[in-house]
Amino acid sequence: MKIDVLNRDQAPDDSRPLLEQAERSFGFVPNILGTMAHAPALLEGYMTLSGIFDKTSFSTTEKQVVLLAASAENGCSYCTAAHSAGARRQGVDDAIVDAIEQAAETGESLPDDRLDRLYRFTRTLVETRGRPSDDDLDAFLSAGFEPAQVQEVILGIGLKTLSNYNNHVAEPPVDDAFKGVASSR
Repeated sequence: MKIDVLNRDQAPDDSRPLLEQAERSFGFVPNILGTMAHAPALLEGYMTLSGIFDKTSFSTTEKQVVLLAASAENGCSYCTAAHSAGARRQGVDDAIVDAIEQAAETGESLPDDRLDRLYRFTRTLVETRGRPSDDDLDAFLSAGFEPAQVQEVILGIGLKTLSNYNNHVAEPPVDDAFKGVASSR
């Protein structure tokens, strides 16, 4: 770990109410937020953007596909574990979460064509730094997604960029709460 995980008592004053909010939401303060607490603006930005992403038109499963795809493409094992666990807790089908985990390792397709297209489009946007080919965009839209959802994917990628990059620098340990349910394989 390169940056210490702060608890509420150690955190700067401006981070404390945000950590209290996180504790109410999760039942604990995830290590990622404890590292972000060093910079109250980052912590607030991440938590605010997370709340905004929750308001997108995507279903719970689709939101988790975006977050997992971006985290996988960015190579963030912390966020992959956290979102796999979160997806399972939110009722996302275990077969879908398992397939996403497998696809990240092997490139295999997801069992649902629409979710597979969302997964691949998200990874393509990250990989190309927001410059998908016309074919990539057409394939995404032809799967039944709307132009506004292209932009909602971008929002999800922005959210994950904040957390993934923080985790690469800070190297927080994966919370025990995420380890037990991250993978059913």
